Amino acid sequence: MPTKLEKGATAPAFTLPDETGRQVSLSDHAGEKVVMYFYPAASTPGCTTQACDFRDNVNSLRSAGYQVLGVSKDAPEALARFKDEQGLNFPLLSDPDLTVHEAYGAYGEKNSYGRVVTGTIRSTFVLDEDGVVQLPLYNVKATGHVASLRKKLGLD
Repeated sequence: MPTKLEKGATAPAFTLPDETGRQVSLSDHAGEKVVMYFYPAASTPGCTTQACDFRDNVNSLRSAGYQVLGVSKDAPEALARFKDEQGLNFPLLSDPDLTVHEAYGAYGEKNSYGRVVTGTIRSTFVLDEDGVVQLPLYNVKATGHVASLRKKLGLD
């Protein structure tokens, strides 16, 4: 079972390539609030639903001071296609060796359609300006997730 992050934990530092190959570090967002979400695979139905939900709500999240980062194991080229096809307006980060997934407890055993499999655990983390986890959410649903998140953040 992966070790899950708790509220108040320091978010694990990372540097990952985005969809253009540019290196992005958590420290690049020091002084900013961050919504970081982990999803299983670009261009799959649930992940597309979730990404488009973030796309459609990113301006309201930004106006509340949050930066959005999506993380998957997909290669930067696949992320670039996904971002282009769906008109996504936030960075997508590539973690092919799953190091960051594992550091955040977003990879491990999960229940998928009644059977136990190992894979990405759909998760979202809200980090404050100091990189402290304010809201760790595991096993989130792709549909309606951003509305639920906005409610938890007091934005609605």
